[in-house]
Amino acid sequence: MQISNKDSVIITSALPYANGEIHLGHISSTYLPADIFRRFLKLNEVEVYHLCASDDFGTPILIETEKKKTKPEIYVKHWHDKDIEDFKSVGIIFDSFSQTSSSTNREFVQYVFNVLSRKDLIYQKEVVQSFCEKDSKFLPDRYVVGTCPYCGAMGQYSDLCEKCGRIPEKILGPKCAICGLPPIKKNSNHYFFKLSNFGVCLEKWLSENKFLQQDVKKYVLNWIVEGLQDWDITRDITWGINIPVEGNDKMDKVFYGWFDNHLCYISSFIELLGNVDVAREKWNKSKIYHFIGKDIVYHHYLFLPAIRLGIDQEYKLPDLIPTRGHLMLQNNKISKSRNWYIGLREFVNQFEADYLRFYIASICSYSQDDINFDWNDFEKKINNELIANIGNFVNRTLTFIKKYFDNTIPHPNEYDDNDKKVLEEIKNIGNKVADFILRSEIDKALKCILNFSSILNQYFQKKEPWKNPKQSATSLFVSINAVRSLSILLEPFIPFSAEKIWQQISLEGNVHEQKWNAIGSITLKAGHILGNIQPLFKKIDEVKIKEQVNKLNNR
Repeated sequence: MQISNKDSVIITSALPYANGEIHLGHISSTYLPADIFRRFLKLNEVEVYHLCASDDFGTPILIETEKKKTKPEIYVKHWHDKDIEDFKSVGIIFDSFSQTSSSTNREFVQYVFNVLSRKDLIYQKEVVQSFCEKDSKFLPDRYVVGTCPYCGAMGQYSDLCEKCGRIPEKILGPKCAICGLPPIKKNSNHYFFKLSNFGVCLEKWLSENKFLQQDVKKYVLNWIVEGLQDWDITRDITWGINIPVEGNDKMDKVFYGWFDNHLCYISSFIELLGNVDVAREKWNKSKIYHFIGKDIVYHHYLFLPAIRLGIDQEYKLPDLIPTRGHLMLQNNKISKSRNWYIGLREFVNQFEADYLRFYIASICSYSQDDINFDWNDFEKKINNELIANIGNFVNRTLTFIKKYFDNTIPHPNEYDDNDKKVLEEIKNIGNKVADFILRSEIDKALKCILNFSSILNQYFQKKEPWKNPKQSATSLFVSINAVRSLSILLEPFIPFSAEKIWQQISLEGNVHEQKWNAIGSITLKAGHILGNIQPLFKKIDEVKIKEQVNKLNNR
C-alpha cells in the first residue's frame, strides 16, 4: 500500500494483557513491526498515530487480585505503568497507551452496545454456563480448559484453541482451570451479538480488500462458508464494563473482553484527541493498520469488522491487518506457566536494546510462520552482521577521518567509476528499503540495508585508504556521506545506535527528525568537523551467551 506525506495513518497494536510482564514473544509479531513502521512514516513526514492500551478485564485478573487482596483497578494500573516503561526500554513508542478500564473506553463500549441494540443486532438468551462448586464461581473462557473439537488439541481454553486458532463452540472434556475438577452446569441470561447476520458483508469485505494477507483471508473465508455463530458477549463476573441495561446495577454481568478491547483502539484515539467528532473524522480519513499475532485472527477478521459494520461503519474498517506468527524460544513454545520465557526488562539489563530490535527484525518474516529466538543465532547475527558489517564500516570511516584529516571531512577530488557506483547506491537505497517496509517485509528491508553496508565495506577495501591516507580524500568523502545515509536508514530499526551515529557525525537535531527522502543526497560538505568518535557496538561474548542458555535451561 502506497502512502504519501498527505496521508494520515493510524497504527494499532494488539493490547497486552495487564496480568504480567512484557516478554520477547510479545515484541516480535506486534509491537516491534508496528514501531518500525511508525518511525519510517515519521521520517516520511506522514501524520501517524500509534495506539495501544492495557487489556484490563477478565477472570484471570479478578482471580489474581483476590489472591493478592488488592483492588483490580490498582492491580491493572501497576501492569499498565510497567508495560509503558518496558516498551520505552527498547524504544517502542506509542502516541497513546490507554487502558480498557478508562472512562472513555467504558462510555464508548456502552455507546456501541446501545447502537447495536437499537438496530436489533443484540438479543438475550439463557445459556448453560459452567460453574465450579468447589470455587463457587462461574467459569467463563480461560477458566475452562479441555480438548478442541476441531483439531483435537488438548489443554485448550474454551474461548480459543491456540493450536488451530478457532473458537470452539463447545470444548470437549471441560475442567475447571483453578482446581481441575469438572464443572457443573447452571443457567444464566446472556446477551448475544448477531454475528451470523454478517457473513455476506464480511465475505465481500475480505474478497475486495487486496491488501489483506492471502493466506489469512483464505481460512477466514472458509470459516464464513462453514457458517458464523452468534457471539456471546456476556460474562458472569464483577470486573469489567457494565452492560447498560436495567437491572444490571450490581455488576454481576459484564462485557466479554473481546467485545470491548478492540473498541479501545477507537476510544484511545478519542481520548488522545479529546473530541469524539474530531476523532471520528480523522479516523475515517486515515489509513488504518491493526498489527496482530496469528492467535487473534478470528477476532480481528470477524468480530472487529462485524461490529463496525453493525454501527454502519461510523468508524471505518481496517485497510490492513499485518499478521505474524509466534516467537519460539530455543525451538520451544514460550510459556510463562512453565517459566520458559525471557522478560523484556531482563533482556535489556544484559544486552543493548538495539541488539534485540536488530535480531528480531532480521528474522521477523511477514507471514504466519513461527520464528525462533536462538541464543547462538542471536550472537552470530549481532557479531557478524550488525558489528562486523555495519559497525565496521561506520567505525573505519569515522576513525580514518579523525586520524588523518584532523576529524574534518576532506575535499574530494574527481570521482572515478568506483566512487560513482557507490554514489548511485546511496541515491537509490532509500527507495529500495522503503518498498519493503511498505509491504511489511521488515526482515527484507533490513537485509537490503545490510547488503548496502556490505557494498560500502567492499568499496572501502578496494580503495585501500590505509596505503596512502593523504590521497584518500575522495573515498572518505563518499564514505562519510554513506554513513549519514545509514544513520537515517537504521533509525526505524535500531534508533539508539542510529542516534549515536548522527551525534558522532556532529549534525544538528536528532536523526528521528530527518527526512527519508534525504537519504540519497550528498549533504555533508568538506570542512565539516565530526564529533566525538566512539565504537558503536560491543561484541557479544560467547561465555555470556552460554550463561543465558544455562540460566534458561535451569529455571
